[in-house]
Amino acid sequence: MYQFKTKPYDHQMQAFEASWQRPYFGLFMEMGTGKSKVAIDTMGSLFLAKEIDTALIIAPKGVFDNWVKKEIPTHLSDDVPYKIVRWQPNFTKKFREEIQQLADPQNREPGFLHILVMNTEAFSTDKGYSAAQKFLMLNPNAITVLDESTSIKNKSAQRTKNLIKISKESKYRRILTGSPITKSPMDLFSQCAFLDLDALGFNSYYGFQNRYAIIQRRSMGAHSFNEITGYRRLDELGDKLDQFSLRVLKKDCLDLPDKVYQRREVPLTAEQMRLYKQMSDLALAQLSQGKLATTASVLTQIMRLQQICCGFLQPDEGEIQEVKNNRLEELLAVTEEVQGKAIIWATWTYDILRIEKALRKKYGANAVATYYGDTEQDDRQETVDRFQDPESELRFFVGQPRTGGYGITLTEANTVIYYSNSYDLEIRLQSEDRAHRIGQEQSVTYIDLVSPGTIDEKILEALRDKINLAGTVLKEDVASWLS
Repeated sequence: MYQFKTKPYDHQMQAFEASWQRPYFGLFMEMGTGKSKVAIDTMGSLFLAKEIDTALIIAPKGVFDNWVKKEIPTHLSDDVPYKIVRWQPNFTKKFREEIQQLADPQNREPGFLHILVMNTEAFSTDKGYSAAQKFLMLNPNAITVLDESTSIKNKSAQRTKNLIKISKESKYRRILTGSPITKSPMDLFSQCAFLDLDALGFNSYYGFQNRYAIIQRRSMGAHSFNEITGYRRLDELGDKLDQFSLRVLKKDCLDLPDKVYQRREVPLTAEQMRLYKQMSDLALAQLSQGKLATTASVLTQIMRLQQICCGFLQPDEGEIQEVKNNRLEELLAVTEEVQGKAIIWATWTYDILRIEKALRKKYGANAVATYYGDTEQDDRQETVDRFQDPESELRFFVGQPRTGGYGITLTEANTVIYYSNSYDLEIRLQSEDRAHRIGQEQSVTYIDLVSPGTIDEKILEALRDKINLAGTVLKEDVASWLS
């Protein structure tokens, strides 16, 4: 019998027992419910049953280090000896030796589970794809685990195509995600194709689309195209998913505290209102210095409107210009009401640096740390560890959701402030659950800074529409989200 290193919760045990012997399976477990542990225990059980001797773990760049440093050492049974190598794009002599010893059955030490952990982004390159393909071809008795599988929802992306190809080389396959649908039910096709091309009964995306999407032919000048205008047969799609996946929600399995949503309104200043109206009506704005900020597309226009709401604007030429605003002042007012530690999420690097500067001035240099794209990889875990230390002076974690919203645990915070949002539902849900997961013992309050009547409100409405659509397919009641 498999000896668990860490005792599973009841819902984890149910997921493990339902899935560990299945050739392919989707663990659609809400963030914070411990899906990584279920996958690791599956690896261990299959190894002890002599079904596999190799594992390939694939996770986004911000998460894959966590598998190497924390998840596998914490959860893999002591009965399973293992060798592990972390992927790196630069093939140093040392790395070549490590991966060759791990991959080649003729050279490696027998009796171990051999694990290669790669970042999803590596599969956008020929080097990453070729290395993984060779690894699995040399080791057919393998399990491949794709963490945060929504990273391959885009069927046209090169990494999606490469990952679906290499999955065929693996004896067992798993996908892990808290929210398999973040934009539309069409997100499911590539993720399920990674498991098995026939998992949903369609080996063609267009066959899948024709079954579950409502399509209209549109014309624009001399060009015509198909547009998805709605969805159908979603109950049938949900029933198919149920045959090879398990959905786990925190509200059904853990005594985690409730989420509480609040909204703090931030009125635009006169200068912001002038710029916002110009940008909205004319797709350009003239800064007080005479410099122009113009847009060439709707997406750029949305980005400019968001920037104005946040209190800055990037002109066509020259440096970013600050716009008089109330948002930073409102943020500081919120922090005065916060007891204990808080997470502050901001979309723009410019805002992160301004927030950091203001918090340092108000609370001291040791009270704030940042986590965004330019943060060195070696500094990231150290920042998380300091934040998670209840004795540390670090009170405010100021991060970019696209960078820090995945794979890290920040349960010392029970307040999460959104300085700004994006239209990406996956990023919103992932960033919310950095604080609301196993280990959290208090209710978590989420505060959105919103300028009324602006793009801020439209973004939140769009996020809510997306989560309601996902709830329809996954048969969940999500009516309370952001209410």
